[in-house]
Amino acid sequence: MLISSAEVNKSVLIALTLSASIVLSPVSIADIVQGSTHTIKMSSFNLSSQKWQNRVLLVFAPSMNNRTYQQQMQLFNQHQNGFTERDLVLVQVLATDKSYANGQLIDESSAANLRNRFGVEQQNFRVILVGKDGGVKRQDTTPVQATPIFEQIDAMPMRQQEMRYSR
Repeated sequence: MLISSAEVNKSVLIALTLSASIVLSPVSIADIVQGSTHTIKMSSFNLSSQKWQNRVLLVFAPSMNNRTYQQQMQLFNQHQNGFTERDLVLVQVLATDKSYANGQLIDESSAANLRNRFGVEQQNFRVILVGKDGGVKRQDTTPVQATPIFEQIDAMPMRQQEMRYSR
């Protein structure tokens, strides 16, 4: 049986998001969607609940099959420890597919609220970093490496303080 690279990429993305959800779980369970074979937990995601707790990295894209989105997720693929060290929650906001916060499924209204709040059209790709203070720290319209995001976070006064106290 031959497996296409798209299927492998999708499997890697699913595995990544599932493993991330085990590490960090910043969402509250809102309701449960009954599937035909199993129950899927559907959660709401509220950005204000993350304030002073987590930094949030939002990745907006039209769909999981969007090439730019796939490139972005590959760039983040090997950096889960860096996300965890920096209290960084990865939120994938997809227009035509399910959206996730650290691998946990979030409801469509939460995704729509994020799109509206940041003014990102459904067909657009955008990466937005939100600091622990709730402010937008950077925006990218093309895929970005994890390293410059981490360097920007590490230069922030709050992160400097975190690093001093974690030694």
